[in-house]
Amino acid sequence: MGRVDFSVCLFSRLLVSNLSLLVNDLTDVIVRALQAQSRQACDATVDGLCVDCDVCATLCAGRARHILDAGAARLTARGVNASDVPRDIAGFIDHTLLKPEATSAEIEKLCQEARAYHFAAVCVNPPFVKQCADLLRGSGVGVATVVGFPLGAHTTATKVFETEQACVDGATEIDMVINVGALKARRDDLVRDDIRGVVQAAHRAGALVKVIIETALLTDEEKARASRLAQQAGADFVKTSTGFGPGGATAHDVALMRETVGPNVGVKAAGGVRDFKQAQELIQAGATRIGASAGVKIVQAARGERWKRGRTSIEEEGVRE
Repeated sequence: MGRVDFSVCLFSRLLVSNLSLLVNDLTDVIVRALQAQSRQACDATVDGLCVDCDVCATLCAGRARHILDAGAARLTARGVNASDVPRDIAGFIDHTLLKPEATSAEIEKLCQEARAYHFAAVCVNPPFVKQCADLLRGSGVGVATVVGFPLGAHTTATKVFETEQACVDGATEIDMVINVGALKARRDDLVRDDIRGVVQAAHRAGALVKVIIETALLTDEEKARASRLAQQAGADFVKTSTGFGPGGATAHDVALMRETVGPNVGVKAAGGVRDFKQAQELIQAGATRIGASAGVKIVQAARGERWKRGRTSIEEEGVRE
């Protein structure tokens, strides 16, 4: 009996000592599940069932804020004015630093800001994924990285390898670039299979996939076709731009992509998003995620705070996110 009691006591101590790590891991799992599930409970219900009223941000503003704080990837907001979108839009933002000269110290600052403002995720180049995963563990902030970036002109095998390695390092979201040349050549099967390879690798690891179509290089027909191919391949989001192309996100492109994929696939607007007004316009057009290096500036403007230039936040450069 004494030996049994000792074993139980030892087991209990081991459980307690690992409790903090367990709670952090469970938090990350729960947040990823929330991010992958677009439809949330609403006060506008019939017999306890959501009626899909499409105006959650207006009818349930308080609950919308709680859902965003929990890490939700999208909220239904079609048919409302931009002013009706919750002003604290941090939960829409991927706080981004993709410039090639980024340093480890800047990445640490990015993560500190993401924790402080409760952004949806940080978005960084692959070498920084481990650092971000460690710094953000248990915070509810996702870790996004880029694959086939910025040109998309990698083989599918290379993109799949990049995805698998990123997920091992701790990425919870993958932003991949399509094969733009193949799309323009109407090699739709190649484009779809390329996306599907990344989607399958990411989903096996529990990660989301956002498909960058680089809208500034495409006609409207090509934008719609690329969005459909991404949806057919099982992607979680379509995304406008890398931030390194000839142009960035526009309300026109976001609306076109939203119309193409419908309500069950996310739309990320990225590239040149610099202020709160622009972010509002993109959300009104149908964006459910915003990629921006000016995230702190946007959130402070939304909250009516004064944004100070300088070392207050990671600054945007050129048309990068």
